[in-house]
Amino acid sequence: MRTVSPLPLCLLLWDLLDLALAYLTVSIEPLPPVVVGDAVTLKCNFKTDGKMREIVWYRVTDGGTIKQKIFTFDAMFSTNFSHMENYRKREDLVYQSTVRLPEVRISDNGPYECHVGIYDRATREKVVLASGNIFLNVMAPPTSISVIAADTPAPFSRYQAQNFTLVCVVSGGKPAPLVYFKRDGEPIEATPLPEPPAAAGSWAPRNLLHRDLDDTKVPKSLAAAEGDGGGGRPPNTAEPPRGLAAERGPATEAIPETVVSREFPRWVHVAEPIYYFRHTHAPVSDGTVEARATLTWTLNPQIDNEALFSCEVKHPALSMPMQSEVTLVAPKGPKITMTPTRARVGDTVRILVQGFQNEVFPEPLFTWTRVGSRLLDGSAEHAGKELVLERVPAELNGSMYRCTAQNPLGSTDTHTRLIVFENPNIPRGTEDSNGSVTGHRSFRLVLALTLTVILELT
Repeated sequence: MRTVSPLPLCLLLWDLLDLALAYLTVSIEPLPPVVVGDAVTLKCNFKTDGKMREIVWYRVTDGGTIKQKIFTFDAMFSTNFSHMENYRKREDLVYQSTVRLPEVRISDNGPYECHVGIYDRATREKVVLASGNIFLNVMAPPTSISVIAADTPAPFSRYQAQNFTLVCVVSGGKPAPLVYFKRDGEPIEATPLPEPPAAAGSWAPRNLLHRDLDDTKVPKSLAAAEGDGGGGRPPNTAEPPRGLAAERGPATEAIPETVVSREFPRWVHVAEPIYYFRHTHAPVSDGTVEARATLTWTLNPQIDNEALFSCEVKHPALSMPMQSEVTLVAPKGPKITMTPTRARVGDTVRILVQGFQNEVFPEPLFTWTRVGSRLLDGSAEHAGKELVLERVPAELNGSMYRCTAQNPLGSTDTHTRLIVFENPNIPRGTEDSNGSVTGHRSFRLVLALTLTVILELT
């Protein structure tokens, strides 16, 4: 009996299996990171010897738990693809399916999948499936950058060193940008710091408890002889004569004396400061990142005043660095206005700081005081750019008010005098200290009206 070799039998079975089964390979062309607003085309390439059934594109969200269908091609309702009549004839075909996103958004960032299905070569009842995936990385350039001073407004400290911090806020970028500082155009070499410093210097500042301990201060007698005023207060603080002003004359008197504090004790070092840098970023709900960079050092008003600091940002979606800059400047020459310009007894007077002779940074702290006395409401001082005096009485005629504007770089005082005119609607001597009619006269008027009503009722 003749035996049949198993080898030809295996080859025959392999040929039959090869004719029955189709093959399918799918791949998606990789893409580099794209920028918001760009047009992007996703390309899915697949090679098969079977007959096309369908192509489906998915956008994957929520970590792969949700697949959103964004494109579908069904070969049963299209004649765009080759229909092979002879299933026993092997024919390798290469296809490409593309999905175009005309203007990508940050929300388009994420994985995408291309699913392809073909009919099995043996029967149309069976579909062979394969898929490929790609991650679309969408970048967004920063939309805004700003430099602010932390913990402001803050007072000027003449007798103790204080830390100063600049904060650079960069919003709208994805991924997080690279942020760095410059001073006068030169990059700052800063020490990375995870937490803000408790003391930015390696030395302990000398705390002067009394003005007389400051041996850099000009003696008062010498200051008075030079007409400098020394401590930022006018030499004559006596109360002006009371009484109403004459009808002719200026409504307000602007005192030209403006004293800028430029006295610094011995703790001030002229050496180059030590900078400390901290960088943090936090995700935003729209998919972008808000980056914050802080620069902290021990402030030296002698060398830091009028210094130019800039914050610069590098980002892969930017063709050139983005920057914002500020100049540290002490306040100088406040411009004060008073309304009404011709104040009368009983009027509400507003004294406002409208600006300065220079651009001031950081934001100054304003304090109002009355020279030689308390303010109209009985307080010793008032904080804010505006001082409001309600129903001014005649006793305030000639009173002088001091506005102190200060920031960590310096302090300046300016004075203005209030001139109060007679009010023809209020006879002289009938107003009280608040500018209203005296309580005795009001009581008599109320009593007379009450008696009249009683007589009418009886």
